[in-house]
Amino acid sequence: MMSHSLSILGSTGSIGTQALEVCKAHKFTVCGLAAYQNIDLLEQQIRLFRPKKVCIYDDTNYLKLKQNVFDCSVSIVTGMEGLCEVASIHEADIVLNAVVGMIGLQPTLTAIEAKKQIALANKETLVTGGKLVMEAAKKHQVHLYPIDSEHSAIFQALQGNRLEQVNKVYLTASGGPFFGKTQKELEHVSLEDALRHPNWSMGSKITIDSATLVNKGLEFIEAMWLFDLKPEQIEIVIHRESIVHSAVEYLDHSIIAQLGTPDMKIPIQYALTYPERLSSTSKPLNLFEQQQLTFQKPDIDTFIGLKACIKAAKLGGLYPTVVNGANEQAVSLFLQKKISFLEIGKLVYQSLSLLKDIPWEKQQITLSHIMQTDKLARAFVNQQINQSNE
Repeated sequence: MMSHSLSILGSTGSIGTQALEVCKAHKFTVCGLAAYQNIDLLEQQIRLFRPKKVCIYDDTNYLKLKQNVFDCSVSIVTGMEGLCEVASIHEADIVLNAVVGMIGLQPTLTAIEAKKQIALANKETLVTGGKLVMEAAKKHQVHLYPIDSEHSAIFQALQGNRLEQVNKVYLTASGGPFFGKTQKELEHVSLEDALRHPNWSMGSKITIDSATLVNKGLEFIEAMWLFDLKPEQIEIVIHRESIVHSAVEYLDHSIIAQLGTPDMKIPIQYALTYPERLSSTSKPLNLFEQQQLTFQKPDIDTFIGLKACIKAAKLGGLYPTVVNGANEQAVSLFLQKKISFLEIGKLVYQSLSLLKDIPWEKQQITLSHIMQTDKLARAFVNQQINQSNE
């Protein structure tokens, strides 16, 4: 029986809870947990998995959680410092990063420096800090195992082959709930409409990103870093059925794809058990029930957030950090019903104008530069909204 000791960041979210199901099924030890603010679920997880250290990121919930689990022998920490402590806990051999957003970058770097293997579901880590992260991973001889179903599919399709043999990769996208709609039809989309994803059950931020197709743009940038690809080597394909999770085309024009039911436990388990394959509780794919598989090009003129991400990927430097920060802020405003659905993509695209006056854009990029750029992008979005409301 394979034995692992895990630290899970974002344990109360969709990926975190499913990762814990995988740990339970295969009797993996859980030595660290981190959550943003859901102390009720976190308490249940503490009692079930008995971790040594737990971070509740939002410090307003710190004392209440401490009180609730006073009878458990667990150390409770908080904030970014606490998150980094859980990411580098001595007992863990794998750190699974499933936090949402830019918050995930620092703990990933901390875990790498502590020589932990990384199971990565936090795409913003590579979108904003790709160069820093990949250089640190190489220096500390750490592997990054992707959890996103698309990147896991590419990773699986690469097994037994060399990266220099790759012609291109096909990154699949479900197209979200608004596939085929025009800008006019999207003018009055409600928050409830945008939160209804056709194939996957996810948290609200990633569900909105899937509706705007920005999620696919962020995955485009993530794939470049994970697999050392040029932007021209990645093609986004709308695949409504979410059965083909992505594919790799080699120099001889052979295409190897990974297929499966839309169930995140499959890529989570592969990231945790690689190179082994263990039995799974996921429903097997029945090819006879699957009447057809369809593939179409994305409409980047309607979904301009995706267009902005691809442009940022080609420009490089801090441009991906800008579009990510602008998107996080715009999605937050949309979830608060302060802006319309179409404004998200518009604001992300407009944010590309930001960097021309930033002095550190041409320098060696540091974590401090990334953080400053992220703040600027968020401030830019707020400023645009305030101006339009005047």
